[in-house]
Amino acid sequence: MNVVVCVKQIPDPAAPAALDPGTKNLVREGKLILDDSDAYGVEMALQLADAAGGGEVTLVSMAPNGETSGLRTALAMGAAKAILVSDPALAGTDALGTAKVLAAAIKRAEPDLILAATESSDGYTGTTPVQIAELLGLPSVTFAKKVEVTGSSVKVERQTEAGYDEVECSLPAVVTVTAGVVEPRYPSFKGIMAAKSKPVDTLTVADLGIDGGQVGVTGSRQEITDVAAAESRAAGEIVVDEGEGHLKVIEFLEQLKVL
Repeated sequence: MNVVVCVKQIPDPAAPAALDPGTKNLVREGKLILDDSDAYGVEMALQLADAAGGGEVTLVSMAPNGETSGLRTALAMGAAKAILVSDPALAGTDALGTAKVLAAAIKRAEPDLILAATESSDGYTGTTPVQIAELLGLPSVTFAKKVEVTGSSVKVERQTEAGYDEVECSLPAVVTVTAGVVEPRYPSFKGIMAAKSKPVDTLTVADLGIDGGQVGVTGSRQEITDVAAAESRAAGEIVVDEGEGHLKVIEFLEQLKVL
């Protein structure tokens, strides 16, 4: 069973974030790390491939400057190879443009199943995986808390506010997984050393046959016009209860129009 996992390499959240003064986009320079949310998809893919008795896991990613640090982490976990799309023309690409690029790269791998996180830690649009499914003409199931492949179909327990839904669809399909779907393994020393020699196929927009006008700032349907610091939290009011504290509570709730 061949599984593709869409992974995103992001700036380290522990480091101070920087914005480009011109575009106001997040600066993505230097070493990028594997998004924590994608580690669950990688682990799920490895377990599914093992359960199927064979196959391999391929990573698909889009990142600037040919960056592979995050990919090497996922390769060290056990993925077999990776496809990286890296091109200066991709700077400023929106979610739909990203989906077009990833979908074109995924076609090359011809997978039985495509896994992704529900959303990235640095974007939070939550739209890219389902856009990929639409572009590829495949069924999609989101918020999977359990994934099981049986024959030519995938069974998913889809997390909801009230519990979960049991969903089944034919393969190939796109499934987004939640953080609780599995517990990601830690890369072993042997895995880290092996990851250094695993193949990473680096492609450009032209290699994928995508019109440059569909990606980057030109193809983006969104624009960041301003970025402002969040307002500091105001100090709360301290009420000394001298027998009439409840009246202050009622007054406060009335101001909020709760009562």
